[in-house]
Amino acid sequence: MALKKKPVTGMKDILPAEMQIREYVMEQIRETYGSFGFHSIETPCVEHIENLSSKQGGDNEKLIFKIMKRGEKLNLEAAQSESDLTDSGLRYDLTVPLSRYYSNNAAALTAPFKALQMGSVWRADRPQKGRFRQFVQCDIDILGDSARLAEIELILATTTLLGKIGFKGYSIRINDRNILKGMAAYCGFSEESYDQVFIILDKMDKIGADGVAKELAEAGYDEEKISKYLNLFENAASDAGGVRSLGELLKDAMDQSQAENLASIMDSVTEISTSQFHIVFDPTLVRGMSYYTGTIFEIQVEGFPGSVGGGGRYDKMIGKFTGMDTPACGFSLGFERLITILMDEGFTVPGKEEKTAFLIEKGASDQVMNQAVKEAMERRSQGEVILVSQMNKNKKFQKESLQQEGYTQFKDFYKD
Repeated sequence: MALKKKPVTGMKDILPAEMQIREYVMEQIRETYGSFGFHSIETPCVEHIENLSSKQGGDNEKLIFKIMKRGEKLNLEAAQSESDLTDSGLRYDLTVPLSRYYSNNAAALTAPFKALQMGSVWRADRPQKGRFRQFVQCDIDILGDSARLAEIELILATTTLLGKIGFKGYSIRINDRNILKGMAAYCGFSEESYDQVFIILDKMDKIGADGVAKELAEAGYDEEKISKYLNLFENAASDAGGVRSLGELLKDAMDQSQAENLASIMDSVTEISTSQFHIVFDPTLVRGMSYYTGTIFEIQVEGFPGSVGGGGRYDKMIGKFTGMDTPACGFSLGFERLITILMDEGFTVPGKEEKTAFLIEKGASDQVMNQAVKEAMERRSQGEVILVSQMNKNKKFQKESLQQEGYTQFKDFYKD
């Protein structure tokens, strides 16, 4: 039987032209986030199955690539359920592993700790444009800081990075889980129903207000509550003033300081940032991860379906490891989606070093070959990028292919 040459469904091979862009963006990420004081760390790609399935990852917990037990621990005959067969899995995001990492290493880390993590994650999802089963995430997190300075720094660092790689005119949608709960309480929904209500609300951008109203009614909620609820969204302004006005309206259903905190974050980011983007209060923003406890945000790029990044505050997760809650807030970039957008726009890496190709005709003598390699070594020692390769029969096509990889100069060496 012939071996399969195509990658596994949902995975992809990365060609040199894309790899150049990926490496450039990664360099910009490290440089930019490093300038904000974030420290690069690394966590294992395999996590304990208990951590991955702790009811904090939302629907992602249904998408875990589980790893079977090995050796004597694997007892197929005695197994009664899937849990008897697995003890670990591939991480579906970087937040759960970071929380375990911090819980295990906090004594050796600065406080507050600013972490930068880049790495592959895996989800058994349905592949589509810009979405794969293996993909790179890039996260920055601030652990141990309960003040809004954390959110401000995360948003400023992320938008500064996006500006450096050419993004502008996009939106940072922002909300707070406490405001979501306050709106639901104000309209008479019971606390037990919040999760179901928010799951339906999260579909607003796909099915509209009428669709949300219909699904809430089908779920058994009365028309008066639904009408009152949807009116809140319709009348909410998208600036910091809109947050404060909504906080005043909900003062009997939530702590007003929570609305003021969100409005102050928006004011500070607007005043300080020099990047070209919009920060928009969106009371319909939910984010599916159940571990979020406060501020939440997403990046919306015009013309691209779905978000290209997001995050928020998750002050309760580390406590599940240590027994003591630790304030935490993070922002994750959808690296693959950013690369997809850049590739679609024909992005080229700016200021690339000049690359030269030496092509040696087939059949050339050792003297000619040695001359080419010697000259290449001399120029490499001076910092130049020199490719030495045999000349193909179709030299024109060969050079066109090399130009796509960034080679701008060519020198041919012919046989005697």
